[in-house]
Amino acid sequence: MNFMQNEKSIFIDNIEIKQYPKLILPANPNLKTRAKELRQARNLPEVLFWIQVTKGGFHKIDFDRQKVIGNYIVEFYVKKLRLIIEIDGSSHIGKEIYDAERERFLISLGLRMYRITVFDIMQNMNLVIEGLENFIVKNYGVK
Repeated sequence: MNFMQNEKSIFIDNIEIKQYPKLILPANPNLKTRAKELRQARNLPEVLFWIQVTKGGFHKIDFDRQKVIGNYIVEFYVKKLRLIIEIDGSSHIGKEIYDAERERFLISLGLRMYRITVFDIMQNMNLVIEGLENFIVKNYGVK
């Protein structure tokens, strides 16, 4: 996709992306240490995705990694979009009820969630990035 940006606006495929003011989110301070441990754990799919999006590598959009929101830790969070990005792998098997409850809570805060599979990250990162771009254009594009 083509990308243009000035100081205030983000564009993907010549479509302006709506940005939101910073949202003050609840955060359990007892989870800060765990979030730091998760960042340092070097989970390969997360690291590979992080390499693609860190330091403005994805349309100069700032991503947070292992962000505490409420009583949960989300893998990636984009403040300007109020978007959570989760990487689903084997750790989610058998946790469908927990994941659904967690997702309901996060959405109740006005956040959106985008899920990526470990398989896609490991097999086709270009498809992962293109899918994320398409999701952002569809859900945040100004018409």
